[in-house]
Amino acid sequence: MTEYGKFPAYRPRRMRANATVRSFIRETQISAADFIYPLFVMPGEGKHEEVPSMPGVYQVSLDTLPAEIDELTDCGVPAVLLFGLPSHKDEVGSEAYDEHGIVQEACRVIKAHAPEMYVITDVCLCEYTSHGHCGKLDETGYVMNDPTLELLAAEAVSHAAAGADMVAPSDMMDGRIAAIRSALDQAGFENVPIMSYSTKYASGFYGPFRDAADSAPAFGDRRAYQMDPANVEEGVREAALDIAEGADFVMVKPALPYLDVLNRVKREFNFPTAAYNVSGEYAMIKAAAANGWIDEKRVVLELLTSIKRAGADVIITYHAKEAARWLSEE
Repeated sequence: MTEYGKFPAYRPRRMRANATVRSFIRETQISAADFIYPLFVMPGEGKHEEVPSMPGVYQVSLDTLPAEIDELTDCGVPAVLLFGLPSHKDEVGSEAYDEHGIVQEACRVIKAHAPEMYVITDVCLCEYTSHGHCGKLDETGYVMNDPTLELLAAEAVSHAAAGADMVAPSDMMDGRIAAIRSALDQAGFENVPIMSYSTKYASGFYGPFRDAADSAPAFGDRRAYQMDPANVEEGVREAALDIAEGADFVMVKPALPYLDVLNRVKREFNFPTAAYNVSGEYAMIKAAAANGWIDEKRVVLELLTSIKRAGADVIITYHAKEAARWLSEE
């Protein structure tokens, strides 16, 4: 008996004494197998250009793409999410659904080089439209919902035909999961799953991505179709709608400011759930680390653990390569 009185029989510090015993009771484990790496593919040859606001992230041409895939394979990262920088843009984003578009050709290159790499393609129009919005515009500049669905469905089918393993619509048009599922099934791609950006917020954390993908809107913003950051219940309803329409995976984006939403979605539906650790989150970590303000490895692994702990089955993250290497060293 100590002078401090009677302790309970259970003393939690006994199980924190060293790394081995801590590992015995660790509730959340992350590994390279949890990561999906976003890749930006561009026209040209010999291109491997670093994104200024995202140190360590590159725009790559088709001829340098295999080396990027080899690096990911060596790290143990099993999947990529492809974004394309088109050779030209127009009002209706026609290269998005061109069978020889940049993402379609990237799918063919990856599958010819490394068939085991799981290829997910972003399905949206913002990178391909001259105005930078995610759909067709009317004469007032409003993004028209239903006419956009036809283009998104055509884009998804063209990706599947090029070899994509999964398609991931990020546009936030109402009804697009049902439209894409129907189009894929009619085209004979009934086994190609859909990862829906179901709960995607109109966030200030997307800035560096718009540098990487050259997708900033030429006017206005995307608040008329992306979600209000204040809303949780609406985010749960969005996930429910997409599941009902045929999504195979739902997603919460961004990750860190919306861990509460991620947890709600996972608990509510117990459905395959992804989280996107977005460009602004990545850039903040990189900037703080470059200034010596944080221990980058420790912080990155902590934040990725927090995302998985909140409910993510997979994490889309620009940290995938370095995090996979760090985890292999532990």
